[in-house]
Amino acid sequence: MPQSVLEAVLLGVWDFEPAESEANKYDATEALPGSREKLEVMARRIRRGLPLWHPGDRCTLEEVDLR
Repeated sequence: MPQSVLEAVLLGVWDFEPAESEANKYDATEALPGSREKLEVMARRIRRGLPLWHPGDRCTLEEVDLR
């Protein structure tokens, strides 16, 4: 049985769902969606066997100062 999304992909297990993790067990990110920083955070989560998304992650461009 795979322990992470990455391991599941390598094994060809396409319907793998990681075990539920409490949101307080890993940090949310303010990184903008699609940014390199956000992708790096998500890659670290995959390597650690955590869910890709945290309920507190930024998911929109709202509240960004573009000045």
